[in-house]
Amino acid sequence: GVPTPFNPSHSVSAGFCSRKHPMATGAACVFVVRRDQDIYMETLRKLFNESHGIFVGLQRCEEERAARARNAQLVQVSKNYRSVIRACMEDMHQAASKSVLSGQRFSAFFFQVSILSAMELIWNLCEILFVEAAPAGPLLLRLLDWVQLHICDVDNMVREVLSSENPSKHKLFWNVVDIFVLQGRMDEARHLLSKEAIANPTSMKMYKILDDLMKKMPLGNTQTLTEMELKWQHWHEECQRYLQDGTFASNSHMESICKILLGDENAILEKKELMTTWYHFLVTRLLYSHPTVKPMELRFYAQSSMDMFLGEESSPEPLDTILMAAFEFELHQVIKECSVALSNWWFVAHLTDLLDHCKLLQSHNLYFGSNMREFLLLEYASGLFSHHSLWQLGVDYFDHCPEYGRVYLELHIERIPLNTEQKALKVLRICEQRQMHEQVRSICKIMAMKALRNNRLGSALSWSIRAKDAAFATLISDRFLKDYCERGCFSDLDLIDNLGPSMLLSDRLTFLGKYREFHRLYGEKRFSEAARLLLMLMTAHIAPCSFWMTLLTDALPLLEQKEVIFSAEQTYELMRCLEDLTAGKLDRQKFQDDDVETMKVEMLRLALARNLARVIVKEGTLEGS
Repeated sequence: GVPTPFNPSHSVSAGFCSRKHPMATGAACVFVVRRDQDIYMETLRKLFNESHGIFVGLQRCEEERAARARNAQLVQVSKNYRSVIRACMEDMHQAASKSVLSGQRFSAFFFQVSILSAMELIWNLCEILFVEAAPAGPLLLRLLDWVQLHICDVDNMVREVLSSENPSKHKLFWNVVDIFVLQGRMDEARHLLSKEAIANPTSMKMYKILDDLMKKMPLGNTQTLTEMELKWQHWHEECQRYLQDGTFASNSHMESICKILLGDENAILEKKELMTTWYHFLVTRLLYSHPTVKPMELRFYAQSSMDMFLGEESSPEPLDTILMAAFEFELHQVIKECSVALSNWWFVAHLTDLLDHCKLLQSHNLYFGSNMREFLLLEYASGLFSHHSLWQLGVDYFDHCPEYGRVYLELHIERIPLNTEQKALKVLRICEQRQMHEQVRSICKIMAMKALRNNRLGSALSWSIRAKDAAFATLISDRFLKDYCERGCFSDLDLIDNLGPSMLLSDRLTFLGKYREFHRLYGEKRFSEAARLLLMLMTAHIAPCSFWMTLLTDALPLLEQKEVIFSAEQTYELMRCLEDLTAGKLDRQKFQDDDVETMKVEMLRLALARNLARVIVKEGTLEGS
C-alpha cells in the first residue's frame, strides 16, 4: 500500500483525504519506492508485535466449539485487536506530549493517529455488524456505544462547564446537554438539566416534565421487539402531546430537545455542528425514529442520512465510502476500499482473517487460485519480511496460508541478510522445523563461505558439515592440513576432536579427524595404537598422496623409540610406501632438486633399516627363547 498524504483536519477521516500528486506539477522528482513504509515506523511496532500473538491464538482455537461459544470467542478476539489499536494511539499521544516535535514530525504523528483512529472506527463497526451480528434491538445499543466511543468526545467540554461557578449560565451548557441527548446519554443529560432547574426555579415544571420523558424513554435489550415497539409508541405519543400543548414553548432549548426526542429530522440537523459526521446523525436519527431497526434496513437509512447531512456542498470521502459499504453489508467492498485507502496491509489482512473465521468469506476465491484471506495475509507477511527484525512475525503468517504460504516463505527466507551467526542460526532453526532442506543447505553454504573468507576455518567446517556439503568439507579440510604443515599445530582442536560420525562426510574430513586422533594418541604416549593408525592412513589410501611425506616424517620419532614399536611387517609396509612416494618421475625429480626432501628420505631409509634390524633381532630372540 502507498501512504495517503496528510490533510490536517480534526475528524477521524483526516488520514483518508487525498491530495494532488506532486508529479502532476511537472517537477522532476525521484521517488524511493519501499514496500509497506509503515513497517519501518517505530511507533507501530507494538501494533505488529501484539496483534501477531492474537492472530496465532485465533488460528489455534478449537473449531469444534458450540456456535454460541465460538461467536463469543470471535467477538473477544475482535475486541483484543481493537485494544491493541487503541493502545498504539495512546502510546503516540504520550510520545508526542513528552517530546518537543517539529512541525513535520507533529504532522506525521497526527496523521498516524488519525489513521489508527479511523481503523478502529471501521473495525468496531464491522465487529457490530459482521462478527457479533447484533440483531434488531441490541443493534441500536451497539451503534450508540460505537458513536459514544469514537465521535464527539465531550469530556473536556463537560469538565469546563461543571467546573464553572454557575454551570447553567456557561456558554457551552446547552451544547453539552444537546450532545448528551444526541448520543442517547440520558442520565448525564438529566444530571446537567437539574443544574438548570436549580438555577431557574421558574423552569422547574418544564424541567420535571422533560426529565420524566427522558427517564421513561424505552431503551434496553431485555424485552422482546414487540414490547419495545409498543412502549416506544406510547412514549413517543406522550412526547408529541407535550410538544403540541406548548409545554416547552417558553424555553427554546427544552423545546428543541423535545423535538429531538420525537425524531424531528430538521431539529436534529440543526445540531449538525455538534454531531460533526453523518454516521453520528444516522445513529441519532435511528434512536429517536426507528430504535428497532433491523440490520438489513440500515443501508436505506445510512444512504439517506449521508445525503441529508452532507447536502450538495460536499462529497463523500474514502472513510465515508468504507462505512457506507459496511452499512450496506458489502463486505468485499469494505475490504477493497480499505486496501486502497489505508497505508499498510495490517488492517485488511487481520480483519479479513477474522471475518473468514466467522465463515463470511468462504465463497470468495480470487481468479488466480488463492482466496482473499490468504492473498492479503501473504501481502502483509511479505511486507514484514522487508524489516530487519519483524520478519520473524511474518513466518507465522506464511505458516497459516495453506495454498501459497510455504512457497512464499521459501522465497523470502532466502533473501534475509545473514549479518551474524546468531541470525543465521535463527533462520536455520525455522527452516529445519519446517523441513526446508534446500534452504538449510543454502544458508549453511553461505555462512561457510563467509567464515572461510574471514579465515575462520572451524566455523567454516562446522557450517559445511551442517550443510552436508562433501566438496566444501574437503576444501576446508585441505586448508586445515595446509595450516598444520605451515604452523606445525592444529587450530580449532575442540571441533576436530568431536567430529564423531560427521567425519564420514568426505574422505579428506575422515583423514583430518583420524590424523588428529594420531596426534592425540602420540601425545598420550600410546605409541603402538598411534603407529597402527598412522600405517592404516597410508595403506588404506585415506591420506592424500601429497601428505604421505608428512606422515612418514611423523613415523620417525616412533622408529627412534627405545622400545620397538613397528613390527617387521609394518616396517616393510612403511618402506613400500616410501618407495612408492619416490618412484614416480615427477616425485623423483622433486626429491633430487630439494636437498631437504632428499635428506628426509635418507633419514627415513636409515631409520627404517635400523628399526628392521632391531625387529629381526628382537623377533629372533623371542623365537630362540
